[in-house]
Amino acid sequence: MKQHLTRFAAFALLGAAPLLPAHAGPTTAPKPTACPSPVPDTARCYTGEDGAGAFYWIALPKDWAKDSNRVLVMHAHGGPETGPPKLARSEEDLKRWAITVKAGYAWAGSTYRRGGYGVTMAAEDTERLRQIVVRHFGQPKRTLLHGQSYGAGVAAKAAELYAPVGDAKTPYDGLLLTSGVLGGGNSAYDFRLDLRVVYQYVCRNHPQPDEPQYPLWMGLPMDAKLTRADLAARVKACTGVGLPAAQRTPEQAARLKTILSVVKIPERSLQGHLNWATWLFQDLVQKRLDGRNPFGNIGVVYSGSTDDAALNAGVLRYAADPQAQGALAADSQPTGRTSLPTVGLHAIDDPTAFVELENAYRRIRDAAGTGGHLVQSFSAEREHSYLSDSEYPALFGALLDWIDKGEKPTPQSLAQRCASLMPRYDTDGKNGCHIQPGWQPPALESRVPSRAP
Repeated sequence: MKQHLTRFAAFALLGAAPLLPAHAGPTTAPKPTACPSPVPDTARCYTGEDGAGAFYWIALPKDWAKDSNRVLVMHAHGGPETGPPKLARSEEDLKRWAITVKAGYAWAGSTYRRGGYGVTMAAEDTERLRQIVVRHFGQPKRTLLHGQSYGAGVAAKAAELYAPVGDAKTPYDGLLLTSGVLGGGNSAYDFRLDLRVVYQYVCRNHPQPDEPQYPLWMGLPMDAKLTRADLAARVKACTGVGLPAAQRTPEQAARLKTILSVVKIPERSLQGHLNWATWLFQDLVQKRLDGRNPFGNIGVVYSGSTDDAALNAGVLRYAADPQAQGALAADSQPTGRTSLPTVGLHAIDDPTAFVELENAYRRIRDAAGTGGHLVQSFSAEREHSYLSDSEYPALFGALLDWIDKGEKPTPQSLAQRCASLMPRYDTDGKNGCHIQPGWQPPALESRVPSRAP
């Protein structure tokens, strides 16, 4: 059974040969391209296509090729996005993490070969790009994996694939995970099914009563014409989101409070999570899992409404398909079996990737016997997509000192290192350092109700 599920995952989720886009072809050599701002003017940038359908950007600091201590950072981006890969996606990431190049490290990022879900696929694409960088620009002294959001799961998977426990010859030296969607797609996305069923119980407009009805784990029928603007209008009509609070009716305010209290998300991320629970679920279930459902809520007890008994009696209930669960786990569930030194940073009030996911990843690493190679830190920030300018160089520098000098960092030392770098990187005085050394995340189960075994 395990072999069958792994094979199913490989073809359905990973974008293996049958699912490669038709335009896949030979790798193109990196083409010199003007670096986007705010990448330093002295850097050299390149773009290309990896031969499997992914596009990429590479940025090299001044004199990087001559530097005997040169460091390459392989960036795994967040998402996933459901459209076709576009070069602009990696350009956006390069601009957002230009601090990497400012700190003296080379940066390379892939769009991944296709849109949609596929953690192992994206890990393969990241490794393919690393090989391109080495082939054209030489072997760096150190290569770090940096995964952001969904990309943290990608980087964690790449670390397990290419730097497993006991392998002395690996292409990577360290792992940085920021704002990570960790623990695998099964546990990380369960709450979005909760959101769909609770939202539908409260609002009854996604789908509307006069529209074809479908199981909500499907996301959306493939032939549906609903747009993101349409869904936003429905959310606004039901909850008043998009209106100033003072302009909402008492009924809208009450419905919004119920949804947010039960699902335990902030108002500012409601629309985004609902979008993912619609179009990403549509991609994941119907394009990658052959229409099988990986999410279930049988036996889940919801709380936080004014009438929990009525809520639990009235929400739609679905049983997960074991094959779909197994395929999703085979693709995305971390095993923790990597010996790479790993440093993580997560905003305590991250509205998109719950900080409690870090607790789930800690348990995975501890169970695998690699918890001693994991240092997690947490910041008093409220963002997901990007944290403080000074924090990233602090994390990279600490990770390199751990690799080269054996100096394992602590949350306290990370906070101190970040503070020492503020004069260099926090030039506008708006970012600062926010690491809280004594803070630890609660268990994921404290925020997302447990599923039936």
